[in-house]
Amino acid sequence: MNKTLNIKKTTFKHIEAEWYNYHWTLKEIAQLREEIMNPPVEIEEDINIVKGANSVRQPGDPTSRLAMNIVASKQLQHMDSIVRSIESVYNALPDDYKKLVRIRYWRRDRRLTWDGIAGELNVSKRQAMRWRDEIIQATIELLGWR
Repeated sequence: MNKTLNIKKTTFKHIEAEWYNYHWTLKEIAQLREEIMNPPVEIEEDINIVKGANSVRQPGDPTSRLAMNIVASKQLQHMDSIVRSIESVYNALPDDYKKLVRIRYWRRDRRLTWDGIAGELNVSKRQAMRWRDEIIQATIELLGWR
């Protein structure tokens, strides 16, 4: 997996941030799904009954509510795509790489330097960083980013 693409530094950093935020993104996806399925009930203070008509105008704009749900759905699809890519890459990794992910990205205490991470993995600092590069590159390729 040593083939390297010409990856933009900003893309690399973005994908690395997605690995760091993986668990937070899972929570946000669950929250968005809940909001789409059960939108908050609006307080109906402004019900105007039109004289002489049998209709009641309901407050709020159903078109904008629908648009918000669609936007949320697109956001949900985007986040879901990233999460699925991370999970796919993670599940295909050898155990040593998985340990790197858990130490580098998913551990609550992230104070370890690359030397500390390499020490826990019993590899050189350079080797640990190569593994990181391969993990991020695989994620970028799976997402189809550049």
